[in-house]
Amino acid sequence: MVFVSFILLLARVLSLILVVYALMSWFPGAYQTSLGRLVLRIAESILKPFRRLPLQFAGLDWTVYVALLLIHFGSDLLVRLLVSLFFI
Repeated sequence: MVFVSFILLLARVLSLILVVYALMSWFPGAYQTSLGRLVLRIAESILKPFRRLPLQFAGLDWTVYVALLLIHFGSDLLVRLLVSLFFI
């Protein structure tokens, strides 16, 4: 059960970091603060594999949204797999 809690906590933290990263783009100079640089470093490492995909269309960059969906569904799938393997 510890693994399940850790996976869910990690998914929440990564999702929060990506949402903060997206919101910081609305504020000029937000990436130059110490918190901004930390969020930028973590978020860019998460988003780097998605940058190769054609996710920029209709004038918007959908990379963060796709990464959030993948984190959500991936953690859900992993939790279900762990629960089915260890608790049945």
